[in-house]
Amino acid sequence: MADMRLIVAGAGGRMGRTLTRVISETEGAVLVGALEAPTSELLGKDAGVLAGLPANGTKLSADLWAMSEAADGILDFTVPAATIANVAIAAQRGLVHVIGTTGLSASDDAVIKSVTDRAVVVKSGNMSLGVNLLAALVRRAAKSLDPSFDIEILELHHRAKVDAPSGTALMLGQAAAEGRGIALENHSARGRDGMTGARRDGDIGFASLRGGTAAGDHSVIFAGHHERLILSHHAEDRTLFAHGALKAALWAQGKNPGLYSMFDVLGIGDS
Repeated sequence: MADMRLIVAGAGGRMGRTLTRVISETEGAVLVGALEAPTSELLGKDAGVLAGLPANGTKLSADLWAMSEAADGILDFTVPAATIANVAIAAQRGLVHVIGTTGLSASDDAVIKSVTDRAVVVKSGNMSLGVNLLAALVRRAAKSLDPSFDIEILELHHRAKVDAPSGTALMLGQAAAEGRGIALENHSARGRDGMTGARRDGDIGFASLRGGTAAGDHSVIFAGHHERLILSHHAEDRTLFAHGALKAALWAQGKNPGLYSMFDVLGIGDS
């Protein structure tokens, strides 16, 4: 089979440069486009050089329509506005769209879902194998433990992260809510400060820490009477997310249109 031809969105950013490096190391994948914002000072720069590799001849450009003509997929770890701008073009071109962007709103999700009757989209708040297995365990624990166990989610990310809670924390919260059979939006406690009163029964709490260069630490705490169960994942390097995204893209090639998750990619959808 021919190599899958991929575009990296946000190619000048930290995750974009990591994706460029991982594509160069992945059999069956080749970089054919490097997308950046129209206002970026990096437009015209070589994507390989920016990623610490030899020049590869792929220049950063803001023209997704042009570069997508010869592509099979796009890896998109950008910001919500950029991802939503990419959705229509990716669908029109028939690209596999792997979305790792966090901070997406309900209306953003609706836009993404609207193209999945004709396009293949793999979307996840976290592309790592370990985190997705963690989410499956959280769902199972939430279902199995007595409702008297309070659920709290703690996450730590680098100081430059702009959204909170992290997409991964929300994914874990959603897994816990599904296990409990409740709607997360109706049972979510965030940003406690001051005289908040006692904890509301059934809430899933979130706490976000920011500092240093942490790639991502997540813990889900089930706090019961006289005991606590803590399920955790610690990311040591963002390369693991890039490998997951490449796995998702290669898995999705040739799939029927639809909205998929890493649970589908990893075959743990029924966990």
